[in-house]
Amino acid sequence: MPARGVLYVHSCPPAVCAHIEWAVARVLGVPVRMEWTTQPADGAALRSECQWTGKVGTAGDLASALKAWSMIRFEVTEDPTEGVDGERIVYVPSRGLHRSTMSANGDLLVSEDRLRCLLANAGPAESLSHGLEKLLGSAWDAELEPYRYAGDGAPVTRLYQVG
Repeated sequence: MPARGVLYVHSCPPAVCAHIEWAVARVLGVPVRMEWTTQPADGAALRSECQWTGKVGTAGDLASALKAWSMIRFEVTEDPTEGVDGERIVYVPSRGLHRSTMSANGDLLVSEDRLRCLLANAGPAESLSHGLEKLLGSAWDAELEPYRYAGDGAPVTRLYQVG
């Protein structure tokens, strides 16, 4: 069963757009032409989003390929498939990469082991609170939120992986 998800390139310098398309094409194994629009949250940047279909693990492959351009902001999701959790991977230049497991309804899931580790190492209540915020990727979400709003009503490209 193929996986599917969405790639959001929230901000990208115009000179890098073609490189992003080439990187996505290498991962999916098909030519890629994304539709780029102005990013209202950053007038010097462009944005694009595309739905993709490919093998399980494609979200991680896309994130690995795209993080080479440290000046872009992106988010890639992979829906859960039979026997495999979904995931959401976000990248912002000031924080780097954050990966979260995602349920079928889009909620972020935090594993028991990660919670036990946090509880074992947390000191005062504010330390626990900070640890939970980090596990949830709250700082990444806060930084991306203005860029996400700009995507409402934007065109979406559909991409399908070969083989």
